[in-house]
Amino acid sequence: MKSYLAAALQMTSLPDVEKNLDQAEELIDLAVRRGAELIGLPENFAYMGEEQDKIERAKEISDQTEKFLRTMAQRYQVTLLGGGFPVPVASGQVHNTALLIGPDGEELSRYEKVHLFDVDIPDGYKYQESTTVVPGRRLPKLYDSEQFGKIGLSVCYDVRFPELYRHLSKTGAEVLFVPAAFTAYTGKDHWQVLIQARAIENTCYMIAPAQTGVHYDRRQTHGHAMIVDPWGVILADAGSEPGVAIAEVDPGRLSQVRRQMPSLQHRVFA
Repeated sequence: MKSYLAAALQMTSLPDVEKNLDQAEELIDLAVRRGAELIGLPENFAYMGEEQDKIERAKEISDQTEKFLRTMAQRYQVTLLGGGFPVPVASGQVHNTALLIGPDGEELSRYEKVHLFDVDIPDGYKYQESTTVVPGRRLPKLYDSEQFGKIGLSVCYDVRFPELYRHLSKTGAEVLFVPAAFTAYTGKDHWQVLIQARAIENTCYMIAPAQTGVHYDRRQTHGHAMIVDPWGVILADAGSEPGVAIAEVDPGRLSQVRRQMPSLQHRVFA
């Protein structure tokens, strides 16, 4: 593969699908005009609202979102990740689903978030994702692309579970997506260091789209969508406002780091 530009988009999504998709399209357009060919949208990019409302509107959100992703990928001739949106299941709940779409509008890879955010943190807000979301039961599969390398998918809270990324790196991953809606409280201490850790220990590029700002009620996210290289160097950081983090993914750099630090070859415990 040749070097290419990747983009991690940063949004402030609301309980309004139309406004969110309009915002997403503006950011996709911006990323494309800056040369990006591989673009990631954050978790909950299409809808960020109360859990019960999300369940009641799940089919509508799912249908609109998937159509949007296919349309945008075709219109702009890019490969596009929808970083996490609700897809209804028979139980009346949803899967938090990441979907990778190619320039022809076809599905390339799908991942259903495995680790659910059931956490009571001291920010005045209790998170209980499992009340509405059914966890995925399959490890993510790599998408092997001649243009972009071997791509692995994950979503937000997954970043705290290194075994998932070790599985991906063992199967050959070179680029790892972590679309997220990290809380403002945890993000200030953990977001950057976790992204860098996953990059370093797996000698992979990390593309981490993010939510930022206040979405509804007291729900606030950290921002700082970023792209990190296999040495852990932050190549781009979107800061705290909606926008785009864009950087080069360079296969030469990947090979160099893996020669200098061949830790993947030194694994003792599989």
